[in-house]
Amino acid sequence: MFSHIMIGTNDIEESRVFYDKLFEVLGAKPGKMIPSRTGLKRYFYNFKDTSFAISEPLDGKEATVANGATIGFNLESVEQGDLWHMAGVQNGGTSIEEPPGVREYDDYSFYLAYLRDPTGHKLCGLMRVK
Repeated sequence: MFSHIMIGTNDIEESRVFYDKLFEVLGAKPGKMIPSRTGLKRYFYNFKDTSFAISEPLDGKEATVANGATIGFNLESVEQGDLWHMAGVQNGGTSIEEPPGVREYDDYSFYLAYLRDPTGHKLCGLMRVK
């Protein structure tokens, strides 16, 4: 559906450590630093046909969080989801909403794990159970 997602950060190295550890659980390699044309740091994480990137804001202003936005990541198992959430918390993220676990919605069940990254972006690890 999408080619890439890029979010801003106010501390690129703190965010790099967070995302390196978070995405390691999903089988990704550490972020690759590819500077912008103006020399600002950006780290890219490649997943199959998509990419996720963190960047120092190109306009030189503070990075802000999109109110109401959530970035979701596919999980392969409950165990992977628990490790993903723990890696996030242990590397500068904050656990939010309910603890990770299966939630029932009418005819559907999902394993969900919610975090905020060091900048405050809302992330969700998700696996469809049924």
